[in-house]
Amino acid sequence: MERGLTEKQFDILERLAEADSALSQRDLEKATGYSLGTINKVIKELSELGYVNNGELTDEGLNALEPYRAKRAIFIAAGFGSRLVPITFNTPKPLVRVHGERIIDALLDACLAAEIEEIYIVRGYLAEQFDQLLYKYPMVKFLENPVYNEANNISSSLVAKHLLSNAYVFEADLLISNPKIITKYHYTSDFLGIKVDRTDDWCFDVKDNVIVEEKVGGTDCWQMVGISYWNEEDGKKLESDIAEVYSTPGGKERYWEQVPLVYKKDNYSVRVRECFAEDIVEIDTFRELKAIDKTYDV
Repeated sequence: MERGLTEKQFDILERLAEADSALSQRDLEKATGYSLGTINKVIKELSELGYVNNGELTDEGLNALEPYRAKRAIFIAAGFGSRLVPITFNTPKPLVRVHGERIIDALLDACLAAEIEEIYIVRGYLAEQFDQLLYKYPMVKFLENPVYNEANNISSSLVAKHLLSNAYVFEADLLISNPKIITKYHYTSDFLGIKVDRTDDWCFDVKDNVIVEEKVGGTDCWQMVGISYWNEEDGKKLESDIAEVYSTPGGKERYWEQVPLVYKKDNYSVRVRECFAEDIVEIDTFRELKAIDKTYDV
């Protein structure tokens, strides 16, 4: 299916698709940040195309958004989680419970809320324990990573490389508190990030909203959040690029996102999509887990 919308047309159609009722041009001005003049011009274009009628999205407009819809989700969940020992001696990190709920559950719930029901989990360490998810999430399918203990997470992306078009890719150990950061429609490939003055963690340098460098530590940058979306075109490129990088000397030691952001970055233009520190937490250590959930502090 062709992708025929301009970005402004997409932004307005997306807002209308997510709204519970008709939106005025003032509403759209507030939601998009575009001027009233721009809103008026684009609404006229969309009305002439038959995509909008009296401030509401038509069936034709919904069809126009279809090429931009997230169709599947891939969870990278094969690793050991060494920094969370001793809990991970017996439980894969995504299945660790925080305040009684498994870490991965909030991510899965957010996908379902965004009508993403084609869900794959790449598993390795204590793989059979992930079967427990099927009671609550019977739609989940599992992909096996047989080399999870001898390669980095690029090996998990290799297992799922044929599924990356119109797809979210999640690190499966992220604890989210704002499910709305998982959105149904995307104009282009993007990576979630948190704008920070300084960080010692993985981060991005960004120019004109496009990621130009991934690095560890920086100032006036975007702290990386392990949630990304890949459109149809980029997903197809990833299928071959992941395999190529994996097969190079040292390739097994790479992180999967270094394929599009470092080693093959000339093939991609990946935007940063903003979220906030209160939206999501990565629990890196057992000490951090105990600070969040006092039941572990015994």
